[in-house]
Amino acid sequence: MNPLDDYRIKDTKPRLGERWPHGSGSGSRSWIGGEKISTTYDLVEQTFYLYVRVVKARDLPSNPDPYVEVKLGNFKGKTQRFDQKTSPEWNQVFAFSKHKIHSSTLDVSVRDKEALGRDDYLGRIQFDLNEIPTRLPPDSPLAPQWYRLEDRHRLLRGELMLAVWIGSQADEAFPEAWHSDAAAVRGDGVFSVRSKVYVSPKLWYLRVHVIEAQDVAGEDRSQPPPAVFVKGVVGNQVGRTKVFPNRTANPVWGEDLLFVVAEPFEDVLVVTVESKAAPTRDEVVGRMSVSMNELERRMDHRPVHSRWFNLDRFGMGDYMEGKGPKFSARIHLRVCLEGGFHVLDESTLYISDQRPTTRQLWKQPIGILEVGILGANGLLPMKVRDGRGTTDAYCVAKYGHKWVRTRTIVESFSPKWNEQYTWEVYDPCTVVTLGVLDNCHLEGGNGRDSRIGKVRIRLSTLETDKIYTHSYPLLVLQPSGLKKMGELHLAFRFTCISLTQIIYLYSRPLLPKMHYIQPFTISQLDKLRNEAMNIVASRLCRAEPPLRKEVVEYMLDVDSHMWSMRRSKANFFRIASFFTGLVATSRWITQVCQWKNPITTVLVHVLLCILVCYPELILPTAFLYLFFIAVWNFRLRASHPPHMDTKMSWAEGVHPDELDEEFDTFPTSRPPDVVRMRYDRVRSVAGRIQTVAGDMATQGERFLALLSWRDPRATTIFLLFCLCAAVVLFVTPFKIVTLLVGLFLLRHPRFRSKMPSAPSSFFRRLPARADSML
Repeated sequence: MNPLDDYRIKDTKPRLGERWPHGSGSGSRSWIGGEKISTTYDLVEQTFYLYVRVVKARDLPSNPDPYVEVKLGNFKGKTQRFDQKTSPEWNQVFAFSKHKIHSSTLDVSVRDKEALGRDDYLGRIQFDLNEIPTRLPPDSPLAPQWYRLEDRHRLLRGELMLAVWIGSQADEAFPEAWHSDAAAVRGDGVFSVRSKVYVSPKLWYLRVHVIEAQDVAGEDRSQPPPAVFVKGVVGNQVGRTKVFPNRTANPVWGEDLLFVVAEPFEDVLVVTVESKAAPTRDEVVGRMSVSMNELERRMDHRPVHSRWFNLDRFGMGDYMEGKGPKFSARIHLRVCLEGGFHVLDESTLYISDQRPTTRQLWKQPIGILEVGILGANGLLPMKVRDGRGTTDAYCVAKYGHKWVRTRTIVESFSPKWNEQYTWEVYDPCTVVTLGVLDNCHLEGGNGRDSRIGKVRIRLSTLETDKIYTHSYPLLVLQPSGLKKMGELHLAFRFTCISLTQIIYLYSRPLLPKMHYIQPFTISQLDKLRNEAMNIVASRLCRAEPPLRKEVVEYMLDVDSHMWSMRRSKANFFRIASFFTGLVATSRWITQVCQWKNPITTVLVHVLLCILVCYPELILPTAFLYLFFIAVWNFRLRASHPPHMDTKMSWAEGVHPDELDEEFDTFPTSRPPDVVRMRYDRVRSVAGRIQTVAGDMATQGERFLALLSWRDPRATTIFLLFCLCAAVVLFVTPFKIVTLLVGLFLLRHPRFRSKMPSAPSSFFRRLPARADSML
């Protein structure tokens, strides 16, 4: 067996559940195109659990410190303990996996705080598992009821309110339940093992257009006005204009300062006018601040009214106390929050959301993405506990604004999650990302969750309404080389209600209109993207359980722009593979000219004579040829979505020195200091060259994707276009076609739009092999 086969996708045939509805807590209803669509919970293996909801107790003996212990076979769960409370309320749910149950009796006991010299047993309730009812959504939750505490055959004082039932992972109690898979977890670690859904914060671009200032003067009025610049500060973000070269009291800049802010707004905008007091020291001439909630919000390209703001002069102590005296200087700004843009919180290669910030500009969703995270197998030990290697794995999926996190399966190399999630899809040319990580916070530690592997799936490569069940290798590039960490089992389906809507989207611009009306520079995009990722990471860290910074950075490919000799090689050979087709064509022409195959050469002579005699057949013949190539390639189309291509990524057999360079810190930690400075400079320049090379390769691969059926809908559109073009060009005189094309290309700028044309938008939506880059 070829060892490289271990890095490929494998078809699986899991026993998926029947089409049984899941609970409202998982988002079982979605609006698509004005219709209410019911999703199902049929992409995972149906697993049953014994649920025990412990609500509260009453009339317990005086001065107890009660807690409830739920025991089933070898599994035991405990509630929170209350101090000296006769009527405690817990409202906690326990879930025991039914296939691991080796007992016929459920034992629920109320216990007192363990104390030396007295019994801590307050009473118990026993249930026969054969008598426990089964409940599946959309049935209403089972009503809890009071049970008298007993000791064997004797009733005791006190009652306990319980609800016991058998349900599936579709139950609304499933995400919040204590699971027997994590029975060994104690304390605060319990909160970090639960499955959760997170939502990215709503991000805005803050644009500060600095126009001019008036009456700017230094401390000494007898001296000429200083050469000043404007600095804007929002939280940890800092932007500054150029120094106005003329020493005047009324400087003019006309520059934009751009920031990223998130709702709810927590920072204020602080604008200062500063002068160069020394090469390494700046002196504040004036300062003003404004709250984000006071700023105008712009959804389109309409103009924003400018305002004059008075500048306050503060010493550092006065500024902190807010006692600075006002003076006559003021600054002219045009400040607004821009919601017509899509705030890029991820790499544009793997973008999962193309909607603008402002919800009013959103269109109706065109489909539903359903992902069943079945489980993983063959995971490697990620840490050592009690002298043996172990892994506490969980999976994170990200698409659009919605992040999901499965529960953590403790101490298992083959975890079974069987959790299903849904996302609304607004554009099929987007990517869903799934990552598997090791939970390092079960014992209250401060370590970083370790990366196990990641999977990316481009929705446009999926056929509509088809269920894909595959096992994806989890690959991680380490300083020691490429390593397979295990396999992730997934089932997913992309559903749409209108093929016409999807085809229409292929002719629309990739990003919102404002990106083309007021485009950003490359350096601005890099800065804003980095700030957006930092904000998303900091906000998701505040959730409970937190989605930690290292997880967010891993899912968003925060280090993808860093210099890597391996990536540069991969991008170069991507370009080379594109030109391979041209080289092959050149060789074929050479063989025809050299009569290597006489029959082929004769046929080419006949075709040449026909086209020379009838030039109007040239274009129809070319389009017809492309049509037949696409039809021929239909049988070679991929049977599953593309995955990480280790060979194309140059991850196999990479030189150790190149890996050492790729995993080196930035700035470099390698001596000496002079070499470090030059090395960092070369890496920075080379990173940009790497990006350009990748963009060139992407354009070439998009051209090849027209006929490769990698995106079945796009190839079908192009195939039909070629056929129609061949027919139209056949019946239309060639001279007329040439004239119309020439007039169109030479049209007046008044008749040109700043928006991309439909062919250009269609081409930018085609998939490239960048999705398969490791």
